[in-house]
Amino acid sequence: MRTVRVGLLGCGIVGGGVVELLKQHRADFEARLGATIEIAKVAVRKEDKERITTIDPALLTTDVNEVVQMEGLDVLVEVMGGLHPAYECIKAALERGVSVVTANKMLLAERGPELLEIARAKSADLAFEAAVGGGIPVIRVFRDSLASDHVEKLAGIVNGTCNFVLTRMRDDGASFAEALADAQARGYAEADPTLDVDGHDAAHKLVVLAMLAFGAEVDHAHVPTEGIRGLEPIDHAFAARFGYAIKHLAIGRDRGDEIELRVHPALVRRETPLANVSGVLNAVALEGRALGPLLLSGRGAGAFPTAVSVVADILDVAQGRLSGHQGSLVRGIRLAKRPLASMDSVRTRYYLRFPVRDEPGVLSTLTGKLGERGVSIEQMVQDGHSDDGKPVQVVLTTHEAVEKNIREALAAIESQSFSLGKTQVLRIEQP
Repeated sequence: MRTVRVGLLGCGIVGGGVVELLKQHRADFEARLGATIEIAKVAVRKEDKERITTIDPALLTTDVNEVVQMEGLDVLVEVMGGLHPAYECIKAALERGVSVVTANKMLLAERGPELLEIARAKSADLAFEAAVGGGIPVIRVFRDSLASDHVEKLAGIVNGTCNFVLTRMRDDGASFAEALADAQARGYAEADPTLDVDGHDAAHKLVVLAMLAFGAEVDHAHVPTEGIRGLEPIDHAFAARFGYAIKHLAIGRDRGDEIELRVHPALVRRETPLANVSGVLNAVALEGRALGPLLLSGRGAGAFPTAVSVVADILDVAQGRLSGHQGSLVRGIRLAKRPLASMDSVRTRYYLRFPVRDEPGVLSTLTGKLGERGVSIEQMVQDGHSDDGKPVQVVLTTHEAVEKNIREALAAIESQSFSLGKTQVLRIEQP
């Protein structure tokens, strides 16, 4: 029986899951491929670290180049994360004609187009199902199932940490700090949660999705990105009062001459499927021109959900190599630089919460300043009454408006003497 030799970079949570799945389903994979998948070498930071699976110590090395340059290597699997040395390792393997499987969304967002071009030139594969959505087959759907359609828009809950924090705030009235501490205690958030809660992880994933959905080569640094630190329990309470849930979304739309990409918290109608994706689950809602709406949901992180996607990619890459069709996974991914729509041009509905003095004329000034810039109010509520100068909250939702007009109106409102703080601005989306 033929052997497919795999080199593994990283054997932490995901890498250990990959090794364990390859062990558990060895016979099934052999039957499917007509070949044995053999882990030939594993690069780790510490050889004596405790892992979720057992590995022959003779396979371990702390030198990544020993794996990348190994003779007879068929597939390089990168699950160590970060930009360096992951980029150098993947590039070197592809230039040798060795196919690569990676779960590295940051690397793909920054260097994906370059690496895809090298893979095509060398007739190698670059597979990355696990880079977005963990165990959800999002990449396959965009790459293969929707190859016959045109994706018009997508909206995704693609960061489990943010979704867990928002769920705790909504369901239990927890503050952001309390919900984040709980996420860290449960292992759902890193000690430094910046990439997650400030939206950068979701932005990386959105750039990867935009490659497949819109054929777009995009600089992730230019994607408008907002996190969830500024949200308060009162925002969840008002969202529920108006019939919404707050979700952290990665949004993409094809506008023809440009694409709209943005990452931020948003209000979503409570009865929609996306609003009911809770905890650490992920989901991507998309709309195809011919297909219409589609929702993909499931576990977006963890050892085995992510490992399922990595191993599925290993099988696809191995099948291509064994059948003489290596490189088929990247041939259909053609990217072009497409201009990003300005955030000022975004048109949607808005939730606005104003901390103001409780005095005559406030409501008329609010509505007047918004109306001067063409912003029409849908509904408005004042929360409570204050005689001691402490702020009261005036909350309103708008009809569809242009972001630039909203920002200009808020600048005018916040300069008024009755304004006691920054306006909370959340967009209302219909994914």
